[in-house]
Amino acid sequence: MPVFFAQTLEEMASREDLQRLSGMEFLQEMQAGRISGAPIAQTLNFVMTELSEAQVTFEGAPLLQALNPMRGVHGGWYGALLDSVMGCAIMTKVPRGRFYTTLEYKVNITRALKMGQKARAVGVIDHAGRSTATARGEVRGIDDGKLYASGTTTCIIMDAVKG
Repeated sequence: MPVFFAQTLEEMASREDLQRLSGMEFLQEMQAGRISGAPIAQTLNFVMTELSEAQVTFEGAPLLQALNPMRGVHGGWYGALLDSVMGCAIMTKVPRGRFYTTLEYKVNITRALKMGQKARAVGVIDHAGRSTATARGEVRGIDDGKLYASGTTTCIIMDAVKG
C-alpha cells in the first residue's frame, strides 16, 4: 500500500498509536500506508523511500510553492527536508512509550536546486542516548550526485504524555 497523507486531523496517527509503537515500528507502519505520512511532506513534495535502523532516506523535488520571490528554492525547503529526514533517523531508535522533538538544527546550502529537480536526502544518527540524540543529513541531486545541502540536528527524547 502506498504512503498516504492525512487531509484531516482525524486521519493522522492517534495518541494511542504514538504510545503503543516504537519509533521504528511507527515509521514502518507509515511506510506500509497504515499510518498517515506527515502532511508537511505532501505540501513540500517529498516522501520516505528507504528505512533502516539509524538511517532514513527521503526523495522529492521542490515545486513552484517552494520558490522564493527570486525564483530560487526557498531555504525553508532544504531545512524542512533535512529536519524531517534527520528526525526520522533519530525516530528509528526511539523506544515504545517515548517520542522525540527537534531542539535545534543547522543547514548549509552549498548549491541551488532548480524547481522540479529530483533530490535524495539521507539522515544518519551519530548518537542516540536516553534523553538526547544527534544526527546529520545530506541532500544530493539524484541525477548528478552533487551535494546541495547538509545539516545536523540535536533532538530531545521524552516520555509520551498519557491521555
